[in-house]
Amino acid sequence: MKNYVELLGSDMINYAGNTFLLWLIGFVPQIVIALLLANWFTDMRLKIRGKQFFKVTIYLPNLIMASAFAMLFFALFSTNGPMNSILTSMGLTSEPIDFLGTVFGTRSLVGLMNFLMWFGNTTIMLMAAIMGISPDVFEACELDGCTSVQRFFYITLPLIRPILAYTLITSIIGGLQMFDVPQILTNGQGNPDRTSMTLIMFLNSHLKSRNYGMAGALSVYLFIVSGILCFFVYRMTNDKDDKKAKSEKENKGGDAA
Repeated sequence: MKNYVELLGSDMINYAGNTFLLWLIGFVPQIVIALLLANWFTDMRLKIRGKQFFKVTIYLPNLIMASAFAMLFFALFSTNGPMNSILTSMGLTSEPIDFLGTVFGTRSLVGLMNFLMWFGNTTIMLMAAIMGISPDVFEACELDGCTSVQRFFYITLPLIRPILAYTLITSIIGGLQMFDVPQILTNGQGNPDRTSMTLIMFLNSHLKSRNYGMAGALSVYLFIVSGILCFFVYRMTNDKDDKKAKSEKENKGGDAA
């Protein structure tokens, strides 16, 4: 119990805030871009050519190891890296930019990497969900004169809610387990000023110092937080379905009586 109390008095809350912010920076553009791409690729009216090529292209970053991806970005955005050379040669900057030396730069790079690695996987899942909707529903929507925006918000989104819930839950769990990208990008220090230190990096530091009690207590905290967040997400995304099923059951019971 002493370990649990000590953790609450440590920087764990700050690192939890870092973890949430880094997850949010990567997840928000990920789900928005994935929804747009999935909607476009499954819209038969657009008649997009080369869909298979685009599917493979957007999924490829998901096949690269996160550690390799982090090393690539570390080399690209270092002060002596290609990105600074390009900006300097084009006259956009007079001196190299220290991307990894600022809070905004480091967090943006971590969020960008998480976005690039996972938006392809999310897009493929959402495409499968949209393709599972009966074409008759979309045909009836067109006959009723629905616009593309109305079709997306009033038909597509409600019908793919279970997959959206699954995507959000797995993303939350993955965000809480965020480790390899910020670990390699900041050399395990969470720089600058430990603003990129995540909960798993904090746990790893306890393991390195052989403080297994604190590491175990932090693992329990992570499990509890994951369970609570997933429960709330599930209730928010399935509450209407549960109420609808309950009302239908009551109506059937009334008819039988």
